[in-house]
Amino acid sequence: MYRHLLVPIDGTDLSTEICSNAVEFARTLGARITFFHAQPDYAAALDGEAEIVRLTSPAKFAYAFEGRVRELLAKAEAAARAFGIPCGSATAVSDSPARAIIAAAREADCDLIYMASHGRRSNIGMMLGSQTLKVLVNAGMPVLVATTTNPPALSQATDAIRDDHRSLAATLHALLNLLDSGRELREPPHAELLRTMIHYVTTFSATHHRPKEEEYLLPRLHERSSRYDAELAELCRRYRENDGLVEELAASIERYLGGKGDLAAMRDAASRCERSVREHMERVERVILPAAQCHLTPEDWDWINAAFSEDGDPRFSHNSKTEFRRIFSRIVNLAADSRYS
Repeated sequence: MYRHLLVPIDGTDLSTEICSNAVEFARTLGARITFFHAQPDYAAALDGEAEIVRLTSPAKFAYAFEGRVRELLAKAEAAARAFGIPCGSATAVSDSPARAIIAAAREADCDLIYMASHGRRSNIGMMLGSQTLKVLVNAGMPVLVATTTNPPALSQATDAIRDDHRSLAATLHALLNLLDSGRELREPPHAELLRTMIHYVTTFSATHHRPKEEEYLLPRLHERSSRYDAELAELCRRYRENDGLVEELAASIERYLGGKGDLAAMRDAASRCERSVREHMERVERVILPAAQCHLTPEDWDWINAAFSEDGDPRFSHNSKTEFRRIFSRIVNLAADSRYS
């Protein structure tokens, strides 16, 4: 049976669904995953939109053609780790995504390529739908094609919650990596990065993620079925517990940066926070979301998805989403730079 999957991902919204499906598939097999992203060599282009962006806004170019990739792969890995799936990631610059996918699968010694075919172009370069046939013909190994379509309201809403989970889990994982790096963390830029990480975990969870579950998804599930009342009550208890863990982590970071705390205590607090987030992800994604998919009506999902949209609840507005994405991008990319500097 297959033991190592290569899962190519792009920057479309459907990548959230593909990652979830691939993780569940790997879990049933007991397999591990290497997530992969291929992007064209925009830096080598002599003309076109990419060259204009590079010349007029180097920072924007660096994000669109490098930083964004780190975000995608960090979230994909977070999805796998939450369910105990061994994983890694790789990226390559190539004007032939199909060749890059095949080469990555062979280099990583994968025995199955699990890829999407949705025919929509990614805004950072990868068009899996147009490359699927080339991979199938030339891979020389099994290829499983997971067909996706434009997601209905149900999928859009559940994917929004999954994406929130991955952002939080990826941030805490990056924090643990930073604490284990052996670097001096009390000085810039690491001190600033520590504070940015805990600010993101605190505010993103309280103002952006938790309301989606506590005020929209969970009450509607409670209305539709009493079967999950004990699970919902336990989830609410865990919310309060997690608040305490985050407050403890924030305090330990400030004590450390103020010279009154130690690294071991801070790492212990971060580890307990990460474990709590992973447990929350598993509980919601393996119990609550399937229950909601079973019991909520199409009208329920339309209502929830409308609230999650840019014109719905003001807490989930375009400006709010953009700001949180900016902070998450800064965290992931600064953390990656810290690893390799």
